[in-house]
Amino acid sequence: MSLPSRRPSPEADRPVPALPRRASSGRRRRPGRRAAALGLAAVATLGVAAPQPLDAQGLGDRLFPTLGNTGYDVTSYDVTLDYSGHNDRPMNVTTVITARATTELDHLNLDFARGSVRAATIGGLPAKYEQHGEDLVLTPSFHVSRGQELKISVQHTSDPRGASDGGWIRTADGLAMANQADAAHRVFPCNDHPSDKAFFTFHLTAPQQLTAVANGLPVGGARRAATRTWTYRTAHPMATELAQISIGKSSVLLRHGPHGLPVRDVVPSADRRALAKWLAKTPEQIAWMERKVGPYPFEAYGVLIANARTGFELETQTLSLFEKAMFTSGHLPDWYVESVMVHELSHQWFGDSVSPRRWSDVWLNEAHATWYEALYAQEKGDRRASLDARMRNAYEQSDGWRAEGGPPAAPKAPSPGQKISIFRPVVYDGSALVLYALRQKIGPAAFDRLEREWVTHHRDGVADTADFVALASKSSGQDLTGFFQAWLFGGRTPPMPGHPEWQPKAAEKPGTPPQPGGAVRPAKPLQPGKPAQTAPQPAKPVQPGKPA
Repeated sequence: MSLPSRRPSPEADRPVPALPRRASSGRRRRPGRRAAALGLAAVATLGVAAPQPLDAQGLGDRLFPTLGNTGYDVTSYDVTLDYSGHNDRPMNVTTVITARATTELDHLNLDFARGSVRAATIGGLPAKYEQHGEDLVLTPSFHVSRGQELKISVQHTSDPRGASDGGWIRTADGLAMANQADAAHRVFPCNDHPSDKAFFTFHLTAPQQLTAVANGLPVGGARRAATRTWTYRTAHPMATELAQISIGKSSVLLRHGPHGLPVRDVVPSADRRALAKWLAKTPEQIAWMERKVGPYPFEAYGVLIANARTGFELETQTLSLFEKAMFTSGHLPDWYVESVMVHELSHQWFGDSVSPRRWSDVWLNEAHATWYEALYAQEKGDRRASLDARMRNAYEQSDGWRAEGGPPAAPKAPSPGQKISIFRPVVYDGSALVLYALRQKIGPAAFDRLEREWVTHHRDGVADTADFVALASKSSGQDLTGFFQAWLFGGRTPPMPGHPEWQPKAAEKPGTPPQPGGAVRPAKPLQPGKPAQTAPQPAKPVQPGKPA
């Protein structure tokens, strides 16, 4: 994610004790892979399936403790949605979930809110359902054994109206979706945590004059007198927070990227010509990323440009979401707009293909996206877009960011009522600074090798801070445990290898609300003819769905 701007704990600079991990299925962990045992690396366990009361549950994620559920592993979602053409009305949806029980179950929980349930079945038989907070508790008509495959069907509504806290985004001509970090369950019932990735199929029915798109590639459709049904399917597992559906007066523009990769851009039809120069840049950006980290990890890519004021861009899998104003406002230099495009593109490797095991591992997503954004700006921009200058500026700010938001791998909980406030500056430039320090310590060649190994080893999977530390140590031939302990968990920023002259500024006293940061837009619009900022600074935070 990139945003326009998106109590230091007394425990913040202490090692966090290692705790057991939730077991993963074979499709997310390769045989023979060792779990890293590092005292610094584990935060809260995601929990082990056990009998639970008929109530709201959660995986125990430290930042989102009620998110996700134990007792089963989802393998696929099939979402059938009927859109009337009015984005201010609830939609009828059927969500079918295929899952495998990981323990004995008499009932199971799904994350679901902002919709009403009409019926539910498990294994084709009626199931009882109750709402407990943002949990939908289902009771099957039979006992579920460990290892048993379950087919769960929920007929429900999905309401695009209401609070602006993620999920549906109402555009000028329809809908789009922004589920990061905890909002997919405000659209459809799911196990709403990135540790449980699954395959997706979408069947989207809309009036003939509209275009519906979703993640993956089209695999079929049907026309009726007044409507058309579009079907899309992903070829790789996906976290719920990365799901995307867009419906509106859109044009779908097709081209090819490296190695014949399908590139599909979805733009407002009325703005197709004005956006053409930006869309033409995507194939070379993909080629640039492939030269850095290896083959693109999915079946397709493209940008979805929404006619809405979101205040952020988002790395939804295979189809990154951008707001139209970023390309049409005229206030941002070309090199900067392109670098934000690369920020979301690089997330396809870092965050989408390799997803965080816990939300405390989100630094792995944003550090890498910010890193390649900055590197691209340096290579494709001008002398004002210097990586070293941006990292030196980040170093000077780092102590203040850590005091405000916690260290990179142990971020503070989101602010009350502001779930996306976990996306603070320390997660973006403050975490890219850790990668810069790592490259300074192990050398550019070893760093580049590690980056390729990381996305190859964990492709289509989930990984955490301990995994990164273990692979970095193995790949470089150095024990980096102490290095990462200081850089990822310390309350103060360690000395920068190779730059003893760099000094952090004194941390300011907390008192202002935390602001998301990273691949941000400048706080003040850049005026034509004036120098661009080397590292654009955070602007006012904007919540998903609210006007910027």
